[in-house]
Amino acid sequence: MKIILNMWLVFLFMYIVGNLIFVSKYKHLLIVLLSLEFIVLSIFFFMLIMMNFIENDMYMLMVFLVFSVCEGSLGLSILVSMIRTHGNDYFQSFSLL
Repeated sequence: MKIILNMWLVFLFMYIVGNLIFVSKYKHLLIVLLSLEFIVLSIFFFMLIMMNFIENDMYMLMVFLVFSVCEGSLGLSILVSMIRTHGNDYFQSFSLL
């Protein structure tokens, strides 16, 4: 039981750190994308703990991984197109007009 509590604490720490980085480093797109991937990784870890705790199949984890990979590739494609058009990933270097 103590191991499960430690895993919960690790999950909460990962999730909170990912959110803090997401909120504090919002000026560069690459750091925002990395913090979002860290949050997705912490949610994956949480789902892994829950699936092992209730002794359920791991098919939902595979679906979650597929969607998270698609989200990551979409973010990287946006980052590449933004760097090609504007030269960097700094949000305040271009205007939305």
